[in-house]
Amino acid sequence: MTLNNNILDTPVEFLKGVGPLRGALLLKELNIQSYGDLLKHFPMRYIDTAGITNISELTHEHEYVQLRGVIFNFKEEGQSFRKRHTATLYDKTGSIELIWFQGGSYVQKNIQPNAVYNVFGKLSFFNGNANISHPEIELFNASAPVNSMQPVYSTTEKLKAKGVTNRSFAKLMQGLFEKINEQSIPEILPADVLQHYKLMPRFEAFRQIHFPASEKHKWHAERRLKWEELLLSQLKILKLKLNHHQQAGFIFPNVGAHFNEFFNNHLPFSLTNAQKRVIKEIRQDTFSGKQMNRLVQGDVGSGKTMVALMSMLLAWDNGFQSLLMAPTEILAQQHYQGIKELLAPLHIPVAILTGTVKGKERKQVLEGLAKGVIPIVIGTHALVEDTVKFQNLGLAIIDEQHRFGVTQRAKLWTKNDHPPHVLVMTATPIPRTLAMTVYGDLDVSVIDELPPGRKPIETIHRSENFRPKVMQFLKNEIEKGRQIYIVYPLIEESEKLDYESLKAGYEQVKAWFPDPKYRVAMVHGKQPLDEKERNMHRFVSGDAHILVATTVIEVGVNVPNASVMVIESSERFGLSQLHQLRGRVGRGSEKSYCILLTGFEISKESRQRMSIMTQTSDGFVIAEEDLKMRGPGDIYGTRQSGALDFKIADIIHDVEIMEETKVAAQTILNNDPMLEQPMHRALQIQIHHSRNKQVQQWNKIS
Repeated sequence: MTLNNNILDTPVEFLKGVGPLRGALLLKELNIQSYGDLLKHFPMRYIDTAGITNISELTHEHEYVQLRGVIFNFKEEGQSFRKRHTATLYDKTGSIELIWFQGGSYVQKNIQPNAVYNVFGKLSFFNGNANISHPEIELFNASAPVNSMQPVYSTTEKLKAKGVTNRSFAKLMQGLFEKINEQSIPEILPADVLQHYKLMPRFEAFRQIHFPASEKHKWHAERRLKWEELLLSQLKILKLKLNHHQQAGFIFPNVGAHFNEFFNNHLPFSLTNAQKRVIKEIRQDTFSGKQMNRLVQGDVGSGKTMVALMSMLLAWDNGFQSLLMAPTEILAQQHYQGIKELLAPLHIPVAILTGTVKGKERKQVLEGLAKGVIPIVIGTHALVEDTVKFQNLGLAIIDEQHRFGVTQRAKLWTKNDHPPHVLVMTATPIPRTLAMTVYGDLDVSVIDELPPGRKPIETIHRSENFRPKVMQFLKNEIEKGRQIYIVYPLIEESEKLDYESLKAGYEQVKAWFPDPKYRVAMVHGKQPLDEKERNMHRFVSGDAHILVATTVIEVGVNVPNASVMVIESSERFGLSQLHQLRGRVGRGSEKSYCILLTGFEISKESRQRMSIMTQTSDGFVIAEEDLKMRGPGDIYGTRQSGALDFKIADIIHDVEIMEETKVAAQTILNNDPMLEQPMHRALQIQIHHSRNKQVQQWNKIS
């Protein structure tokens, strides 16, 4: 939501009660720079402050309370950084301690002796005694009107120390609304939309969100502002999708000899109906004359790589080269070895280009791509370098695209005179609401079927005291000829700790599984590449019984004989990552297991994650639960996108509004694709001036 009006562009320091010092602090702490920014600093919640609680009635059940009394006994306690100010609030029923860790002397100077104050804050207990830290204090005025719904604004300790408290925000808002009117915040939604969806007028919504007359008024204000924010988001996304569909693309008219030969004679297994459906959708895209921008979602092991390979054969049959870009060296090597082996009977050259391909080998690959004699190249971000030239690149496939930066992906568009077709693949199931916001400009295909013969993975949660039984179970599996993954978490704060933790785990595993009967290999991100590949090859070839690793094996490693995944300290992993790791097993015909090992004491949230993992193997269910538990900001790399930079809307809880706005946006654009009609011009201006960087971040190849 962008408020584009001169008065709302006024620096916030010019508002009464702010000034240069507080203005600078508001910018630094909350990114509030202008009147418009302040107006969009919406309350987090509301508290009924009509009632005054007696101090004698306070219990642990209270959270925020409003008290009324006289303040005495100011004291300064402690030394240096432990210094604090305390005071006592008395009412007719008892007393409570007030505490300031910062700014207490300022408060003391302004307290009037024997005056009655309203005191508001969050109640805490220490050694059984109630207290309030950094309370909000206001001189009681018996004739002042009482607003029972007091908004609670987010603030910081630094702002509180400078007197910018929750109630200060309310006063600043009052001062702001004395300066603005309906002309400052003009209506931007068409009249028919307002009427059809029963939405509150825009200015009234901003007023009621900050100063609600009732719970009903607040609800309507929130709905209106969420609706506007999500509509603007959907309009941007759908306009982007419209632009994609209008972008001219290379035409692949033929289903030729290579495609048919491979499909009829060299498929290692029959395609699932879901794979056939997705290949058909890709075929239609590449035949349409418009540039393809398609996202293929498929759970771990659903056969996305085979879909990618068939698409590359389709491109080569029409004289176009293809690239497949993977996020890690290991995954690129895995794709390369697998695709090269599958295409060997057809004698189709396949090359690999990563940071470690150097010298004569690199020169040969670059020449082969430039001359067009290499139809398929697989690699890492090395593929986007300026030195990599293609004779006729027609298809770019990006695996696990959220791991690439926007600039890296956008560079692929420059590899031919016209942008190549783009196929984005992810094994991370994306919740529907996230797909509608972050990936809404892409056409989406879902491979929702696993290849025949796959057996469900049994997932078990065990605490540390079950370790001996778990180790014996692993020995039994090895006796049956199976192989084991044991994965340790990364502790992001310290690479040294990571390595030491993994090394200690490796030594512990070797103690349980001694040489020469058992062979244990180790892989981690800091190993030299040749050592990493050597150890990985030992496991892939069956020479090593156990692979001890960090999450470097989260994506892409395929060892059908590995039947058990043990995840150490599982409580440190998110749901989606646990699901990704679990997908490394269950790739053969034998029954497979995922064992989640945790400490004795784990949090309620961790226990909930373990419960979800043991109850379902459906990646989409897990993705939805992960979104609910963690929120969207840190999942799927979306924070960098700006796509979820909402001030008031919540994609987890506002699904119904999102669905409404998607329909409304589609209707508006069907009738007026460029938003040129008078009733839509305000929407066009809002989109143009929006600070939300979603379009810049996610256009091109998101």
